[in-house]
Amino acid sequence: MPTPSPATLSADTIRRALGEFQIAVSDLQVLQIQQYTRILLAWNEKINLTSIRDPLEILNRHFCECMYAASTAPVEHGRLADVGSGAGFPGLPLKIIRPELQVFLIESNVKKATFLAEVIRDLGLAGARVLVSRYEELAEEVAPLDFVCSRALGEFGPFLEWAHSEKVAAKQVILWIGARDLPEIQKIQSWEWREPIPVPHSLRRLLLVGTRRIQHADALT
Repeated sequence: MPTPSPATLSADTIRRALGEFQIAVSDLQVLQIQQYTRILLAWNEKINLTSIRDPLEILNRHFCECMYAASTAPVEHGRLADVGSGAGFPGLPLKIIRPELQVFLIESNVKKATFLAEVIRDLGLAGARVLVSRYEELAEEVAPLDFVCSRALGEFGPFLEWAHSEKVAAKQVILWIGARDLPEIQKIQSWEWREPIPVPHSLRRLLLVGTRRIQHADALT
């Protein structure tokens, strides 16, 4: 029988796991990851935020995979929107690892949005904001955007059209996808897609980055 993970992840465990993704964290960031995990597990008893209950798996699947984009996309400074944020992944891990980011967490579920607001408050994440809305209803509230990301959308077509629209005009999209989703997404010509980046320790999960193609009408404005 496997040994269960401890309820609180140690600093060494966090640094070792993130190190396998070439991510280094400060003492403050370690504390933020620990606190985030505790809040997530407590809230997950009341509402379904994640199907993953094991703290070590939460660290690997949620924090490591999300923070991996900070160096590989890369995500540095600017304005980022996380669409369908849910439990805050990938938006909040990216905010933790890149504190200078201004982050908008777009979540239409009020209970999940309340959870996100608590995490932001308890972790002291200045420059992070929850928007209780469907992404299609937003534009000037978030624009202009340097990055739009999503990890949980089932249908990417309308989302990518919204991100590319003149009212949002996102410069880049960052997607966490399964390998089977790749061919369909790459057909969307409004984005210039980079080579997909395999997520470490996964056989099928990919990180896909697209840069907004400047259409003729955009170039004239």
